[in-house]
Amino acid sequence: MIKKVMDSVDQYEVQIRYTQIDRKNETIRFTDFDFQVDKNNYFYPASTVKFPAAVAALEKLNEIDSLTMDTQFYIEGDSVETTCAKAISEIFAVSDNAANNRLVEFLGQDDLNHRMQSRGVVPIQINHRLSTPNADEVTTKPLIIYLNDSTTVASAPIINTYPNPIELNKTLKGNGFYADDLLHLDPFDFSLKNYFPIEAQHALLKRIIFPETFPKEQRFNLSQAQHKFLLKAMHALPKDLGYDSEIYYDSYVKFLMFGDSSEPMPEDIKVYNKVGYAYGTITDCAYIHDEKNNIDFMVTATILVNKDGIFNDNAYEYDEIGIPFLAQLGRELYNFELNRKR
Repeated sequence: MIKKVMDSVDQYEVQIRYTQIDRKNETIRFTDFDFQVDKNNYFYPASTVKFPAAVAALEKLNEIDSLTMDTQFYIEGDSVETTCAKAISEIFAVSDNAANNRLVEFLGQDDLNHRMQSRGVVPIQINHRLSTPNADEVTTKPLIIYLNDSTTVASAPIINTYPNPIELNKTLKGNGFYADDLLHLDPFDFSLKNYFPIEAQHALLKRIIFPETFPKEQRFNLSQAQHKFLLKAMHALPKDLGYDSEIYYDSYVKFLMFGDSSEPMPEDIKVYNKVGYAYGTITDCAYIHDEKNNIDFMVTATILVNKDGIFNDNAYEYDEIGIPFLAQLGRELYNFELNRKR
């Protein structure tokens, strides 16, 4: 599958960053290897933007004395009661869109972007929620927060700045798209969509997995309990949260190494990751740790699989090309790491 993709690499818009991790005494050294990584070549990040939303929400909670990860709330107009902890678990276990959108209502787009940018997770521009009407509404909905069993308080709506169009290469893609059941024979315009390139995804992953390797101003303000919870959520499998393993098998959202199989994943390999797939673009940002063989590495990779060049037609080659490519890429890097001299 890798050869097939590499033979038509421009068509697939592949970008890959792979990081070797070496330890000497108490120090950790990263060595990055890039293939076609370019923040100026746009790809749609899809659900990978849920990762920064989860991190930013945890950090914001630390600034509000009356709230914790386990404080119950619901969004005005929404009947689902939840907590930030539950939403974050759902985001990583099955990539739940509604859970992400609730965190965006809590944060607002401006605050989410600022928190990432101030820690060196750049470039990033989160403009909209996911798979919901009025996704790009700049004013957030109030949260109805339970202070105790009988007392609630409503948060104030947050008014965010209207996003500027992204001026990058490849924001116009394909040769047609469907809108309101009509086929438009023009490229699909991504210039007002979310922007979260490989460099930024990888930067966030490093700061969460190895915060101690960064200066204090580039670390997120998470408590020890929050950090432990986040790491656990990132590698948890759907069955760990009670999802039906027939539908939500172990590798349901673990594409690198295991995505092309619905068999149980080995217990000694933990994958801390966030995937995204939409509009024919499939991405995985992962830290892979084999506890038995004592190897670990990071890889963030994206591929576009839209052979007919039409967007919104639900005719994408995720299962035929995208996921098998990422799975094989992960295995090739894993086997290389197994034999790499340290």
